[in-house]
Amino acid sequence: MKVLVAPDKFKGSLSAREVAQRLTEGLTSTGINTLRLPLADGGDGSVDAAIAAGFTPYPVTVAGAMGTPQYATIAVRDGTALIEVANTCGLNTLPNRRSYPLDATSLGVGQAIAQAMRLGPSRLVLALGGSASTDGGTGLLSALGFVFYDAEGQQLRACGRTLHRIHRIDDSRAVNLTGVEIIVAGDVTNPLTGPNGTAKVYGPQKGADESAVAFLDTGLNNLVRALSHCGYPEACLLANSAGSGSAGGIGFAALLLGARITSGAKYFLDLLHFDDHLSDADLVVTGEGCIDEQTGHGKLLSVLARRAHPVPVIAVAGLNKLPRNLWLTSGFERVYAIDDYTEQDTAIDPQLTGRLLIHIGQVIGHSVITSTRRREQSYLKP
Repeated sequence: MKVLVAPDKFKGSLSAREVAQRLTEGLTSTGINTLRLPLADGGDGSVDAAIAAGFTPYPVTVAGAMGTPQYATIAVRDGTALIEVANTCGLNTLPNRRSYPLDATSLGVGQAIAQAMRLGPSRLVLALGGSASTDGGTGLLSALGFVFYDAEGQQLRACGRTLHRIHRIDDSRAVNLTGVEIIVAGDVTNPLTGPNGTAKVYGPQKGADESAVAFLDTGLNNLVRALSHCGYPEACLLANSAGSGSAGGIGFAALLLGARITSGAKYFLDLLHFDDHLSDADLVVTGEGCIDEQTGHGKLLSVLARRAHPVPVIAVAGLNKLPRNLWLTSGFERVYAIDDYTEQDTAIDPQLTGRLLIHIGQVIGHSVITSTRRREQSYLKP
């Protein structure tokens, strides 16, 4: 019996690598043979998962969400450079974890791209989860040589606060990305502007009140108009495209640069060679912080379960909101939840989370061994 342990992170508590380690520790203590593959879906933790899967870490120094220096890492392998918003200029880089919905910038992820280009990659993969800004990707573009001016010719800082003032855009010194494939791996389908746009849907999560949301949406519309008049006639079409509103509009900026947007879950399963790891597995144990009815609608765990079929899949969650009658339809033989083993809030206690994951790994291991013995005994009956 070989078990593939392939979880996502438990957000705010443990990384995917740490979750995989704890579950593996519990499983191996019962005599189960395991193989680990920490996963990601394009959100925060994507770089860590790639490094755990064999990518080479490449340290960079960039601007955090408010411009302060931020030490970050990109992951590189076989001509692919994986860059993450969360560890460059995401929410975790905000000073004192305060929200700055109008002033946060995506400059850092653009700086990471510029530094990655020194390695001569043929492919850039952008993981956009965990963003702090709603700047339409102007920060990213400015790091790559775009310059934004107001009607008086004054150069503007790239952030949400200045979007409404953009009048002219100069890309004459922009970094040449010709021949580089750019992939946005994520599952956000919102457009850039409007009632389903990035400011309206995600702005409040970044601290924007109703007036700030309206201000940002107006600014994003102005950005699209300015681009349309400055050599990017396709800007309006791209702004209405599914996924252009991802990461406060970084998706839109990436599309302007020629990117394609693809399912984060599917892409990362391929990038991390999930099928190769699955080939000799008898069982998959996966997991994430919360499992609910949305899990079955294109989220990483359900995509994994469909990919793994007919190999059975057991899911482990910090919190399980998925009714038992939906386990099989979501692709899971069984769901274990940490909150079934404690009344404490494990989301803020990584050590307790780790101990309970070890215990759940042991429970799964004993269950697998018992089931295997029962099947063997049934075969021996005359």
